[in-house]
Amino acid sequence: SRHRNRVWQMVLEASFLCVDNSDYMRNGDFAPSRMEAQLDAVNLLSGAKTQANPENTVGLLSTAGKGIEVQVALTSDVGKILSLSHGIKIAGRANLSAGIQVAQLSLKHRQNKNQRQRIIVFVGSPVVEDEAALVKLGKKLKKNSVAVDIINFGEEAENAAKLEALLNAVNSDDNSHLVTVPPGPHVLSDILLSSPIIQGEDAAAAAVAAATGGGGGGGDGFTEFGVDPNMDPEFAYALRVSMEEERARQEAEAKKRADEEGAGESSDVAAAPAADAEPSGESPETPAVNVSANEPSSSEAPMEEEAADGNVDEATLLEAALKMSMPTELTTPQAAPPPVTPSAPVGSTAVPDDNSTPMDVDGADDDEAMQLALAMSMSQGTETEAPAAAPAAPAAPSDLSAVLQDASFLQSVLGSLPGVDTNDPRIQSVLNSANKAPEKDSDTDKDKA
Repeated sequence: SRHRNRVWQMVLEASFLCVDNSDYMRNGDFAPSRMEAQLDAVNLLSGAKTQANPENTVGLLSTAGKGIEVQVALTSDVGKILSLSHGIKIAGRANLSAGIQVAQLSLKHRQNKNQRQRIIVFVGSPVVEDEAALVKLGKKLKKNSVAVDIINFGEEAENAAKLEALLNAVNSDDNSHLVTVPPGPHVLSDILLSSPIIQGEDAAAAAVAAATGGGGGGGDGFTEFGVDPNMDPEFAYALRVSMEEERARQEAEAKKRADEEGAGESSDVAAAPAADAEPSGESPETPAVNVSANEPSSSEAPMEEEAADGNVDEATLLEAALKMSMPTELTTPQAAPPPVTPSAPVGSTAVPDDNSTPMDVDGADDDEAMQLALAMSMSQGTETEAPAAAPAAPAAPSDLSAVLQDASFLQSVLGSLPGVDTNDPRIQSVLNSANKAPEKDSDTDKDKA
């Protein structure tokens, strides 16, 4: 591609520039005016053509005023073209056909016949010729192997159809071009710098050169730096390398920044579930259970249901009484003495430990079960009313029997138990048996005496 680009740059060519110096060039739609913008483009084109090949030549003529006037004959001296182009005066109307024919005649008398012939026409005013005349002129130029580049600006909408007809008639193997420049905040020479007129007679070769970095100025974006790759290819190559290095550095920084942001987002996402789990950090193995003391236990529920039905047997009643009188927290095996009542002597009862073997209530005697329930009730009342009392010596069996043989005391204790009816015949039979026990004991003592 570099070899092909070098061949494209070394085209041997003779070019004639046709400048439009009509009164329309006074308009200021192109800064600073159409005429000044056109002269800047003339300077650009003459420099590009002469630097493309040292043997290239460029000529200059004006198409308006008193008539067609050749300002500069074919020459390779760019300074001469620059100095004489600024002496062109604005006047009259432009004659496009006459200007092209004079340019063709000048190219016909070129010294080096090996040079290709090219005419570059600036059209900034309305074209007065009809389309048929322009097509006939284009075919004549094509027959003489003359290429034509047309720069349409200023009155581009009005002249578009006629200039396209001229281009189609003269074009051969895509050696002619039409560049339309609408008015706006841009410079005419900058638009031409990236056009096929500057890039070369083969637009495909220019595109390949721009893609492969062989020196095409328009595709590399050097226009903003004021650099023409055709004039200084080494400098253009250095700029291209610097731009590629800077682009690679920026891409690396952007990738690194994106990776850091992604890592930060992942850490935030990982920390969010942990933060949500902290408030409810209770272990599933130790659930907090709140059981109200007033709620009946599972063992009391069946008893209450049976009491509602009226089918309560004595064993179930005694078992419920024992469970209800059981203390939640037991003290030491040596319990405090029971409270002194007017109708019962002082006594104390040892409270069974939680780890002790549970009593078989169903198999025990009714009297013994009742006595045990009363003893446990008295020990519970002792713990709540007199916790600071000093421990006393264990009570004698006779004292316990004396307490249990007191019918009025037993009736008051049983009446305080929930779910126990003291008027029940079974309860009355137990109380009566307790009253008869002292009589039997007294009779036994008399017999022994």
